[in-house]
Amino acid sequence: MKPTIQVHDKHFEVFIEKSVIENRINELAQRINLDYTAKRPLFLAILNGSFMFAAELMKSITVACEITFLRVSSYQATESSGKVHQILGLLENIKDRDVIVVEDIVDTGLTMVEIKQQLLAQQPASLSVVTLFQKPEALKQPIDIEYVGFEIENKFVLGYGLDYDGLGRNLGDLYVLC
Repeated sequence: MKPTIQVHDKHFEVFIEKSVIENRINELAQRINLDYTAKRPLFLAILNGSFMFAAELMKSITVACEITFLRVSSYQATESSGKVHQILGLLENIKDRDVIVVEDIVDTGLTMVEIKQQLLAQQPASLSVVTLFQKPEALKQPIDIEYVGFEIENKFVLGYGLDYDGLGRNLGDLYVLC
């Protein structure tokens, strides 16, 4: 039996260990380095969840690049509306820039589709997405994700930036609800 942790009223067990996550992030970074040789991409990390992923990814990015952090407003009460009301914090002009959106997890895909539409309206030279986790079974709308760390089952997870009612983002491993 795997050891469990308790967060609020729920119990979780380790699903993917930190070392496995970090090795996969390094592999993603190497692919991005190859794909963006001689380019200067702007990474747009979506807060709050992607902060750990973005920090680890940037450690292995060797091409000249910039990073900025965005918030999106898509929640009504405790549920995602699937509609991005506003992208908060994008001060950079992305017209004719190579843009890489950094996301922690893509599940339904609805929010990412909206983010991509809003960013494409600003005419970047290219727009791609890197996500640490994707839940293919949860997708409600098809979406192209150029760089996927892990495809996972449609189960509730936390850790490595993902939270349960505000707690658990700081956990180094990815945990799954027992």
